[in-house]
Amino acid sequence: MRSLVSPLAASAALAITILTFNGAIAQTVAEPPVICAPLTDAAPPKLIEGCTVLIDNPATPEADRLDATITRAVALFSSGQAAKAMAEIDAVIARDPNRARAFRARGEMLRQGGKTEAAFVALNEAIRLEPENANGYANRGNAFNNAGKYDRAIEDYNEALRLKPDFAQVFSDRGAAWYFKGEYKKAIADYDSAIRLDPSNARTYTNRGAAYKKIGRTDRALQDSTSAIRIDPSQPEFFDNRGLDLAANGDHAGAIADYDEAIKIQPQPKFLVNRGDAHQARKDYDRAIADYDAALKLDPKFQRAYNNRGSAWVRKGDRTRALQDYAEAVRLDPSDKTAATNHQEIAQETERLGSLSTKNLPSFNCATARRQVEKAICSDAGLAQLDRNINDVFLRVVASAESGNHRAALALTRQQRDFIGKRNASFGRPGYDLRQAMEERLEKLNAIAR
Repeated sequence: MRSLVSPLAASAALAITILTFNGAIAQTVAEPPVICAPLTDAAPPKLIEGCTVLIDNPATPEADRLDATITRAVALFSSGQAAKAMAEIDAVIARDPNRARAFRARGEMLRQGGKTEAAFVALNEAIRLEPENANGYANRGNAFNNAGKYDRAIEDYNEALRLKPDFAQVFSDRGAAWYFKGEYKKAIADYDSAIRLDPSNARTYTNRGAAYKKIGRTDRALQDSTSAIRIDPSQPEFFDNRGLDLAANGDHAGAIADYDEAIKIQPQPKFLVNRGDAHQARKDYDRAIADYDAALKLDPKFQRAYNNRGSAWVRKGDRTRALQDYAEAVRLDPSDKTAATNHQEIAQETERLGSLSTKNLPSFNCATARRQVEKAICSDAGLAQLDRNINDVFLRVVASAESGNHRAALALTRQQRDFIGKRNASFGRPGYDLRQAMEERLEKLNAIAR
């Protein structure tokens, strides 16, 4: 899944390093404190430090002290100190209940904390206090986006752009609202405007790529994913997104390389499942299962991993494990129609096996089967029929050989025993495909029969 709406940057960084030159000798002067101002690029710890100096200075005017406190609160929130940040915002509002910026900051913190209703209360107040401030509408638009009220979000983004026509982030966020509404071409148009105004925002590229992918332009999606990585190679999701784009273009090897990068930066269940899917597309079922296992180790309730691992077990010929995984996928998400269909099909096949006529049963008695490979054959109608066909053709060719050449018949018998012995020993081992091995054996026997 792609991340489509990013929280608006609440503070920026401005780090200043001054170099003085005296003849041929360069001397580095101590770095001054970071300026305490909103929308700078300083790292939160530096911004907190700079704002604290300003707040603690007795000569700082009250209005500037309150503004610095808001900026420090935003930096505290960005550094993971949410409770302390909110306490500072509350203190500012208590001292000046008409300061709209404090309500915008409170609303944004609540929104990012998942407290959408409380966020609306704060953002509504911010807009009431400063109805001509574009940031208030932009922030409330994001809250509407999070609440799934995309038309209301678009109305707020429209108002923000009326007040500030060059607001690049609002174009990007309105693009997200169009995307969620399924209006992908409108989303792309807004992302185009956002990129024209701010070509350095990596997330806008990856979001536009998601929209391109929805309209079948996987080539453009791949270009945008690559641009996002070029701008910011530190984000694992950008590599994951490009991996999905490469897979959509049939380049599963390239996709695996990108998933490797994403996992190297930050192992996440979805990255492992996506890589498992790419391995499965390359028919490397053992590696696929290993990735699904790793994903479930990180998150035992990651539903998609169970469904996709079930698919890999089917392709390996182990319907028993497939049925177990599909059942767990349905239990975790009963609304997943794909998992429900997969489970139903495997369950019906298992049920049909119980009522198959003798000719459709394998060559051995399933009731007394003890080996895992035999149980796998019994639980899969296709494998059961393959086993029956192999046995029928084998008996036919042996009978034909016996009538003319006893030694040839013995040789055929040894070949059949060797096949069964290898099948029993190899089942479950990396790289062994039971269905493929049985199909190849049947093909050889048919060639002899002809």
